[in-house]
Amino acid sequence: MSDALTVKEQLGAAVHQNAALSKTGLLERIFSNAFNGLVYPQIWEDPEVDMAALDIQPDHHLVCIASGGCNLMSYLTAGPASITAVDLSPAHVALNRMKLAAARALPDHGQFYSLFGHADRKGNAELFDRLVAPLCDTATVDYWNARRGLAGRRIDMFERGFYQYGMLGRFIGMAHVLARLSGVDLRTYLQCRSMEEQTAWFEANLAPVFDTRVVKWLAGNKATLIGLGIPPQQYDALAGAAGGDMLAVLKERTRSLFCDFPLSENYFAWQAVNRAYGENGPVPPYLKAGNFVALKQHAERATIENRSLTDLLAEMPAGSKHGYSLLDAVDWMTDRQLNDLWSQITRTAAPGARVIFRTAGLPTILPGRVDDRVLGRWTYHAEQSATWTRADRSAIYGGFHLYTLDG
Repeated sequence: MSDALTVKEQLGAAVHQNAALSKTGLLERIFSNAFNGLVYPQIWEDPEVDMAALDIQPDHHLVCIASGGCNLMSYLTAGPASITAVDLSPAHVALNRMKLAAARALPDHGQFYSLFGHADRKGNAELFDRLVAPLCDTATVDYWNARRGLAGRRIDMFERGFYQYGMLGRFIGMAHVLARLSGVDLRTYLQCRSMEEQTAWFEANLAPVFDTRVVKWLAGNKATLIGLGIPPQQYDALAGAAGGDMLAVLKERTRSLFCDFPLSENYFAWQAVNRAYGENGPVPPYLKAGNFVALKQHAERATIENRSLTDLLAEMPAGSKHGYSLLDAVDWMTDRQLNDLWSQITRTAAPGARVIFRTAGLPTILPGRVDDRVLGRWTYHAEQSATWTRADRSAIYGGFHLYTLDG
């Protein structure tokens, strides 16, 4: 982190684009303040799509934005030479450091899965205290030991259903309440046994909810989607995918989540309706039993820092990185921020390096915004990007994008 800016100030620099007393400026400050706490207990970018697009090799050095860590941890199962992750949320950093320590400390997949797969079992806090905490840095231990008012320590969330916490967890909880008020129990979706049944269930149960007055009002309110981790500046890009009709966008992407992938393969749908992974259902790559040995073997190859990606890259050697995973961060950025970031990506990228990111809207947002002298050195893979957009099981983003460095 630069000496001039604290993490809080960097969060502000990343998100604040309007005057504080304006309506949008106020929402931006609410959003950035939320990032001081837990936002994403699980990320909503499909790591299997990421790994296919990054084509991770044993000699690759990767850089990523960590968020809830499903991507970082899953990339490790492919055995890259190193991964350097960043996040501006102290909570996300503590979560990722805990996950890395747990992969090293816990002796078998069963205990690891109890902590991060079930994430609601008695004894998980004791598992952390006894085996994981000794391999964590002091700041991480202090974070998880901190009290949550009368609700116990933060680590106790892993005994009460961790995926129901954080800003995203609360947003999904609110969606369940709205569905119940409309007479719909979302968990009945788990009874579907085919994609045809999934589509029929959606049309009969969930599609009508989008026509209710309260959902229409919520969809038109930028403050509502802050709970989904969407800052005000990304709201407009998301709505733009349907000519400004946010309700239509939300309905279509929810339909895709529920209907376009088999439930047996889509853990994002499980999380949406069950607020947890299924007992025998799909999970991210890092939680699969067959990947635990590789994860444990490679966990020491990853580090995570509480700072901005651009600042981190500025300290890295030229031509040293082979892959960059930016999540949806480019959607948040001003033109200046985009150019600063891509200048550092281009400087640090090895020939053939790959950059992946997602956007709320359909097209890539870089042409016309990133200097042609920088962007001209990269090739955009439109056909492959479209294929991976369709393959992303979370279905929340409009576009997945792949660029490779020429030469």
